[in-house]
Amino acid sequence: MAVLVREQAFPRRREELFAFFADPSNLEAITPPWLNFRIVTPMPVQMGAGTLLDYRLRLFKVPFGWRTRIEAWDPPRRFRDVQIEGPYATWDHLHEFEERDGGTLMRDTVRYAVPCGPLGAAARVLLVRRWLARIFDFRRDVLADRYR
Repeated sequence: MAVLVREQAFPRRREELFAFFADPSNLEAITPPWLNFRIVTPMPVQMGAGTLLDYRLRLFKVPFGWRTRIEAWDPPRRFRDVQIEGPYATWDHLHEFEERDGGTLMRDTVRYAVPCGPLGAAARVLLVRRWLARIFDFRRDVLADRYR
């Protein structure tokens, strides 16, 4: 199992940032265009523990579905989504929002595993880790522009 941790500070109130992430329709804006990401679940969605969300993505021109469930919901502090169906053997994403220095520190902790045993482990080291870094770098840049 691999772990990706990213932190980003914003000069905004925690409630404002949490509200942005609590609306799944905002995911498309913070996902790189090369993933062709779109939400399939009809909007609006009432978010909370147990909420299911369905997405479609395309990677190397291969389309696939992804379903996540909100496992924990604690506004405006944190929420956690877990992959139910999708490309990973495991995907567990904790979003945390902490008041800090008059603003908010947002932390993402993603625990993930790639399927296919040793071949998947090699792919994680050679490719997946870099893809995830690029995805979260894109997200960081979009959010930095949005919340200056």
